[in-house]
Amino acid sequence: MQVQVLQHVPFEGLGSIANWLSERGAAVHYTRFYQSAVLPDLGSVDFVVALGGPMSVNDEREHPWLKQEKAFIKEAVGCGLPVLGVCLGAQMIASALGARVFANANKEIGWFPVQAASTDSDAFRFPPQTTVFHWHGETFDLPSGAVHLASSTGCKNQAFQIGRNVIGLQFHLETTPETADQIIHHCRSELVAGEYIQTEHALRSVPDEAYRGINRLMDGVLSYITRTPD
Repeated sequence: MQVQVLQHVPFEGLGSIANWLSERGAAVHYTRFYQSAVLPDLGSVDFVVALGGPMSVNDEREHPWLKQEKAFIKEAVGCGLPVLGVCLGAQMIASALGARVFANANKEIGWFPVQAASTDSDAFRFPPQTTVFHWHGETFDLPSGAVHLASSTGCKNQAFQIGRNVIGLQFHLETTPETADQIIHHCRSELVAGEYIQTEHALRSVPDEAYRGINRLMDGVLSYITRTPD
């Protein structure tokens, strides 16, 4: 499996996704937009993973490579490749397919529950409710033809699916204690008082089993969109 990872900042990496890919002998290649915007020919790619980042998909003047990335993602979806978008990556998929990305009424930073939204028997099935890691201030309209997979009290559109092998997650299932530490370190200025913003102490007090739980759920998402065994 040839995997192309679209990485926007050095402190938001693959997290637990790296373990899943390693266990399957995947060859992982990166486009690190903070260094270079060179993208491969999609003929050499089997799976695209678009990661998170603090910028907005609407910041094309500040980050001109956003246009290239959206075109790449749109082409990957059109080619029928498995595509996973996490946080900014999910917003990139939505924007690439013509949906609006905009400021959410609330920032969500911390461990908050999401509820399954889809009743489509062919769609990925989230648990009825599960607590996951969030760090976002924007949201998106669902792209045309998307199946709504999950919502929360703070943000209606938390996850969506297009076809059989494209999923966008507003939240982070790949987070490990190490990657949580990285984003807290680099983005702690965002930890201000808010209904859906937890304190640094609360973020760091989560037991390891919470991370293992969301990582298992991410494994399920990865297996579903790539059609490989768990």
